[in-house]
Amino acid sequence: MFNFAPRRLPLHAHRDAGRSTCSTSHALKLGRPSRWSAPVSALLPALVPMLAATHAHAHDAQTDTTLPAVSVNASASTTAAPRALDPNLPASVETVTREQFSRWNVVNTEDVLKYMPNLAVRKRFIGDLNSIIAVRGTSNTQSARGLVYADGMLLSNLLGNSYAFPPRWSMVSPEEIQQVDVIYGPFSALYPGNSLGATVLISTRMPQQFEANADVKGFTQHFSLFGVNRNFNGASASASIGDKVGKFSWRLGVNHLDSTSQPLQFATLAKSTMPAKAGDTPVSGAYFYNNQTNTPTAVLGVNGEGIEHTVQDQFKLKMQYDFTPTLQGAFTLGYWHQTYDSATSTFLRDADGNPVYSGNVSINGYHYTIPAAAMAPSRGYSENWLYGLALKTRNATGWNAEAIASYYDVSNSVARTANAGGPNNGPGTVLFGDGTGWKTLDLRSTYTPANHEAGLANHALSFGYHYDNYFVDNRSYTTLNWRDGAANAFANGFAGKTQTQALYAQDAWRFLPRWKLVYGVRYEDWQAYDGAQSLPGTTLRYSDVSQQHFSPKASLSFDVSDDLTLRASIGRAYRFPTVSELFQGQINGFAIVNNNPNLQPENALSKELTAEWAHWNGVFRFSLFQDDVKNTIFSQTDTTVIPNVTNFQNIGKVRSRGVETSYSGEDVFVRGLDLIANVAYTQSKILENAQNPASVGKYFYRIPLWRVNVAATYHFDARAALTLAARYSGRQYNTLTNTDTNPNVFGGTSSYTVADAKFTFKPTKLSEIGIGVDNLFDARYFVYHPYPGRTFYLEAKLRI
Repeated sequence: MFNFAPRRLPLHAHRDAGRSTCSTSHALKLGRPSRWSAPVSALLPALVPMLAATHAHAHDAQTDTTLPAVSVNASASTTAAPRALDPNLPASVETVTREQFSRWNVVNTEDVLKYMPNLAVRKRFIGDLNSIIAVRGTSNTQSARGLVYADGMLLSNLLGNSYAFPPRWSMVSPEEIQQVDVIYGPFSALYPGNSLGATVLISTRMPQQFEANADVKGFTQHFSLFGVNRNFNGASASASIGDKVGKFSWRLGVNHLDSTSQPLQFATLAKSTMPAKAGDTPVSGAYFYNNQTNTPTAVLGVNGEGIEHTVQDQFKLKMQYDFTPTLQGAFTLGYWHQTYDSATSTFLRDADGNPVYSGNVSINGYHYTIPAAAMAPSRGYSENWLYGLALKTRNATGWNAEAIASYYDVSNSVARTANAGGPNNGPGTVLFGDGTGWKTLDLRSTYTPANHEAGLANHALSFGYHYDNYFVDNRSYTTLNWRDGAANAFANGFAGKTQTQALYAQDAWRFLPRWKLVYGVRYEDWQAYDGAQSLPGTTLRYSDVSQQHFSPKASLSFDVSDDLTLRASIGRAYRFPTVSELFQGQINGFAIVNNNPNLQPENALSKELTAEWAHWNGVFRFSLFQDDVKNTIFSQTDTTVIPNVTNFQNIGKVRSRGVETSYSGEDVFVRGLDLIANVAYTQSKILENAQNPASVGKYFYRIPLWRVNVAATYHFDARAALTLAARYSGRQYNTLTNTDTNPNVFGGTSSYTVADAKFTFKPTKLSEIGIGVDNLFDARYFVYHPYPGRTFYLEAKLRI
């Protein structure tokens, strides 16, 4: 589904009253034939007054030759029809609605993005805490190049820029989502430079009458690799209740997830050529393979990030009050608690059958030294709170304003790791991360022209102010009992803060009936301060740094016809360093500090040419894009100094360019068939890199050349539907120098083709069951870690 600027076109009739909810908002925006057959001349006299009354907050009125985008609900369902994005966004937008993703295998919130064009989520298992967005020329370790909002509140974890800093998807459950919009690229002045990859806008729903819902899912996968051959299971349950009484509406939801992953990482050593020594313990059970660089490798067992058992609980309360017909306030309280336990195991056995985790051993007559921590387990837990306040006006035309404030608080965070493998309660380390979080404030004013207003009749204006403050305080201690012992001696710590303030303005000017220019500028004032690293008796403090930049944007669109629009967009964006890139690291005599307080912000110039065509009961999009990014921030090895230094560095220039084609439609070829299909090609190369010259001319890290997604849902009738889908990701590299020549193994990042399916059936109007499978043909594929094997789902829903 798509959301774009309104367009002039006729309406067509709804093809099947059996669909519980329908929306013409997508159809009206690009001339797509919707499910209404009556001509506009017959329907408008009746529809316009009704829609004006029921959708007084709609803000996409255009000139007197443009039909505004509307949403029509075909039933009395408490689920509202999909709402329209700002029609003046100067970028490509893809939308997935509740009606669509309810036919897919969705357990975690990020699953709703699984078939979006040129986008992938690094999700290693159900309940993975490190699910990162990868899109266009942004890899799945560049988490700070993506923004995720839920009802206007920022969920992006901009404390760092790696797999360890994913958006806080857990603050939204799939059951409360109404729709998700993905905005590609940094072309809108309304969003910061972190939108260089994509901006994800999650909209949740509020009840229009009393409702109660329950959803239970069970899932299982069989996984076989090296010395592991077993099933891994899990389940989730959610429930919600809500109501609307007069001007007040509320919704309370809870969610529980219990999941066990397949092995995520194995303990390995290069295959030895040294004969066994006296005193080596002869062992058996090792496995051998050629790793990602085709080096013969011994697999010894499952290591510290091994088989992860996670339990997650969510509580979410949202309240909304209509002070007047045009003034609305909202309050959000979210709580998320999670525990994890990463179990390890060894494949090695001595002559008496006892497990061997470390030491000097002999394997097939050759000598190996296994470090004590090679198969060390870990565990941890955290508590997280989200507080949000929103106040906004909803005038149909003229001026509107909104204010959104949020606070994300990691109130309790503990991570424990053993010093050695084996089933013991011996010494280890404990890391405390409480006192970490972020605060945001967004103030925005918009002007939507009314047809009769002179002077500004062809201008839609946006002005705003943004503030965010990210802060981190991590402290590590030794402990005599890694599982639950008290903190002992201080080991190390780091702390720091970043703050960004921004002002922006944007104007959408329709200077001719078929021409529109959207132009704007964003000014950002960024600071990093209170940076410090500590060892026992020693604290190294860093100087405060600050930068200020302007980011101009412009987009010109032309309506070739009622069904075809062409658009050219260009935008400058600055992605500022995060706290962890600047300050996090280690200080000791054996390791080089993995930080860089002198990092420069990423400086991107992005360009896009797009054609959007409404045809065949759907919308086609064709986009050419190019991102030229100077000072790309990435962890790499500086090979020009001796000894080599590995830390976060600025790579001189990375160019990413490619093409995307996508289609989304309903009643495609046959009545009842909905289709999503997209193909993308991206070539991302390093053009300048003074610290690692061998990488120049090579493909950038983890950007596949091809991505393809297809998802077809056939509605047999109002009660039953079947979805068949496939995902493909092409060749990509796990090193900047492209030395991983054997990618389809553990340690590599492989290409893959996986197929998914789901059948849903409604026995009654108030119940639904679903049976599904992901990775239908049990493909074995890797993102360094193994992805899941064939996974079966069973789901039951009940609503009142």
